[in-house]
Amino acid sequence: MALIDELANLLGDNLLLDDEARHSRARDTWPRSEFDQWQGQLVLPVAVAVPSSTEQLAATVQLCRFHGVPMIPRGAGSGCVGGVLASSDSVVISTERLSGLRWLDPTDGLAAFGSGTMGIAAENRVREDGFTIGHWPQSIEVSSVGGWMATRASGQYSTAYGNIEDIVYSVEAVLPDGSIYQSRPTPRASAGPDLRELLLGSEGTLGVITEVTLSLRPLPEPGVRQAFHFDNMGAGIEAVRSVIVPGWRPPVVRLYDAVESRRHFRNHLPKGRCMAIFLHEGPPGHAALEGAAVAELCQEAGGEPADSGAVDHWFEHRNAVPTWTELFEQGLVADTIEVATGWGRLDQLYTAVIEAISAVPTVIAATAHTSHAYQSGANLYFTFAAQPSDPDQYQSVYDACWSAAMQAATDCGAGISHHHGIGRVRRPWLTDELGNAGVGVLRAVKSALDPQNLMNPGVLIPD
Repeated sequence: MALIDELANLLGDNLLLDDEARHSRARDTWPRSEFDQWQGQLVLPVAVAVPSSTEQLAATVQLCRFHGVPMIPRGAGSGCVGGVLASSDSVVISTERLSGLRWLDPTDGLAAFGSGTMGIAAENRVREDGFTIGHWPQSIEVSSVGGWMATRASGQYSTAYGNIEDIVYSVEAVLPDGSIYQSRPTPRASAGPDLRELLLGSEGTLGVITEVTLSLRPLPEPGVRQAFHFDNMGAGIEAVRSVIVPGWRPPVVRLYDAVESRRHFRNHLPKGRCMAIFLHEGPPGHAALEGAAVAELCQEAGGEPADSGAVDHWFEHRNAVPTWTELFEQGLVADTIEVATGWGRLDQLYTAVIEAISAVPTVIAATAHTSHAYQSGANLYFTFAAQPSDPDQYQSVYDACWSAAMQAATDCGAGISHHHGIGRVRRPWLTDELGNAGVGVLRAVKSALDPQNLMNPGVLIPD
């Protein structure tokens, strides 16, 4: 294949052709593709390119475009909605060797990282200089800073520190024609549409992110942790709303339904109650002041104080989750689905999605919590598990659960994704999210930047 010879001349050791390299980078952690791997049906790419510079990556894109070969941009592969899935004629372009701190400016509170830098490595590095990024997704140990931006990610501290779009200061990317785009590093601009927004959430369809500059915060003083439990989700939602609307912004605000509360906090509350946990932190004196105000509001809303050890327990176990394969081996099909809506419809959304998923045959559990709160609404993060009697039913049951949840969410007027992105699993419902006109704009942008549809085809944009 002529392309492989030309890539080998360009990349040298940065071109990986062995089966193990192609196998380990062919997908993300989408349960459907993990199921294919479990059954020995995973499709491998032709090659994996791991450029070590932006210029090398740009030249790789130019070669692939010249030969009409699909390109699959890949960060750390921690996505869970099918944003990375190789085809047999594709080249995976991995950013894993575009890693490390490029520079740090303590005066402006900025740090630039190669997009392949792992999240935990970036956070630990800025902590050496007394800062935090303030972005702590559950996947922080297995996700990259470029992946955060490409999927429009959110972190567990988002209520105070914002989501990735609030933290990104500037970005560098290689566009589908191989040109290099660099946004202006400025705190704000009124210079037409913000082109960074084309890359935020673009999931590798409009370019490959190569460097990200992040706005930092000073490390806060030790925080205050507290918890309260409520009669039901509706009461808990109203309590969280009463905290957020006046302007309090605890970095961590999480409310669990009764089943999840029992699962996570059985030693810290009576059965049947819904647990809310809070972390307060910030500049000196802030945590104590906010903690006292939130405690008063929660108790006024009917919350009963719980042992703060519940919050300690959550911090100790917050990133521990089983793999999909471990669940397959137990005969279980499972996934998580996160959506968002305004305060006035949140309890309705909770009930509708739980009922819709629970009605799918073989479903044994459908639960939820809210973990990201905003002035005018919040998210809901659903978990489902089904137990089909036959592995041949796994994919159909999985699809039925997703369809039920998405239909219930759109019927409630909710957004179809809060922070995992679209990938392949949500793509059929993107028109419900953006409308025909919105999807038309997205298709037009894609066509203008990538007329051959070579950059991550099959992701994000509906057929």
